[in-house]
Amino acid sequence: MNELTTIKPSTPKDWETDQEVRWCPGCGDYAILKAVQRTMPEIGGTPENTVFVSGIGCSSRFPYYMETYGFHTIHGRAPAVATGVKLANPELDVWIITGDGDGLSIGGNHTMHLLRRNLNCQVLLFNNEIYGLTKGQYSPTSREGTRSPSTPFGSVDHPAKPCAFALGSGGRFIARGIDVHKNLPGVLKAAHAHQGTAFVEIFQNCIVYNDEVFEPFTAKPNAQANQMWVTHGEPLVFAGGTRGLALDTDTLTLKVIDVVDGDTSGVLVHNQTNRAIAHMLVEMPFGPFPMALGVIYDDPAPTFESAITAQNKAAAEGKVPDLQKLVAKGQTWMVDKQPHAI
Repeated sequence: MNELTTIKPSTPKDWETDQEVRWCPGCGDYAILKAVQRTMPEIGGTPENTVFVSGIGCSSRFPYYMETYGFHTIHGRAPAVATGVKLANPELDVWIITGDGDGLSIGGNHTMHLLRRNLNCQVLLFNNEIYGLTKGQYSPTSREGTRSPSTPFGSVDHPAKPCAFALGSGGRFIARGIDVHKNLPGVLKAAHAHQGTAFVEIFQNCIVYNDEVFEPFTAKPNAQANQMWVTHGEPLVFAGGTRGLALDTDTLTLKVIDVVDGDTSGVLVHNQTNRAIAHMLVEMPFGPFPMALGVIYDDPAPTFESAITAQNKAAAEGKVPDLQKLVAKGQTWMVDKQPHAI
């Protein structure tokens, strides 16, 4: 009798390649890479069944550093390649790595269609609000007034909001995390558990071209007052539980209220399946409001590849594979004349 070979669970080390990790010293991408490598064993992933697909940008070096299958594709087109991979083999675990420039500028159209189709994959959008690889030009998410080589007098563009874009494109899972935060692996696990396109915006510090742009809510002295990690079924509170969000019924908008003696009776409770709440959270202007983080929206729907698989199965039902019949189908003719002699 043959003995069964026990397959050992992977470790973070199993997900590391022998490639030298080449980002600028201090770049937030290092922390995200480590968070992903730590998360993969915890979700039961296997390197041989996992694919990382990226476009162009600093973040897009990611597939080189993951001991999995991977594609480093062209600018903005990672969603198209990932869709082909998933349709060819729906059993694969597909992750898309992109940035605010790659995913929202040249790749915005591809990102939108991926979200509305609801392909079962995870999208990690590294948002540093700048073009890092091409030396610091302003990006679609750069704030008004951002000075850069392409906006020397300050940007006059209204910045794109990645999570609002994803929600408006029909995304069914919307989340936010921070590159160096201990909660990031939890967000990644929730994204992987979701059936459909899971969109995660990760605030990532570019130490060279946009250093400390997120400090107002990421720096330790500011974190408690300005970060709000949302939890399904829990009141939307922040600042150590002393402040919360309530619904202004006159304007149907959110407002900040004080929480006295822990009484949260007037605080809105987070419901991650409620699209209206999600919309308000991702549109909150930072400053008057905290930064909403964690799983903001999670409401699964049938996936794109499952619909395609079912459609193909129905179309093939009762049919017998016959290549010759397929070739001869339609307009055909026989050539019976001999060619003219020269």
